[in-house]
Amino acid sequence: MKTLEDYVRTIPDFPEPGIMFRDITTVLQDPDGLKLAIDSMIHLLNGIDFDIIVGAESRGFIFGAPIAYALGKSFVPVRKKGKLPCDTISEKYDLEYGSTEIEIHKDAILPGQKVVLVDDLIATGGTVEASIKLIERLGGKVQKAIFLLELAGLNGRERLKNYDIDAVLSYEGK
Repeated sequence: MKTLEDYVRTIPDFPEPGIMFRDITTVLQDPDGLKLAIDSMIHLLNGIDFDIIVGAESRGFIFGAPIAYALGKSFVPVRKKGKLPCDTISEKYDLEYGSTEIEIHKDAILPGQKVVLVDDLIATGGTVEASIKLIERLGGKVQKAIFLLELAGLNGRERLKNYDIDAVLSYEGK
């Protein structure tokens, strides 16, 4: 029986020398790998009381929506600026080489609702931190953030030390 690690492809020196790129397309393209990934992420939510799953564009959609479906919860997307059709709030944050902005619908989360944030990867924690700020500005309470992969060498968990952060797989380095 294959483990989740068996489905993750590692590509050395991509996108630059010294980086070990963890490719999850090999997880997604195999039915058993995808099921194992979703089931493993659901397992991280055992004992967590929550109302809504928020997924960050775009790979947070891939994992967040089926988790929400399996657990009978609603799903709320956080999208890149300009992609949502109704009234939104936005949050800017820094990337390695610049900055970007994400948005959420103003009516997506009601004050006091308990939220789980889902994405494929935690690296520096910038996208997650910006998503948390959006959720909290709407009055939501972040119960936990879960990820398929963590790049521990980029210290995203430390940046988000005031939150319950969990990942199915953790890799040292970048």
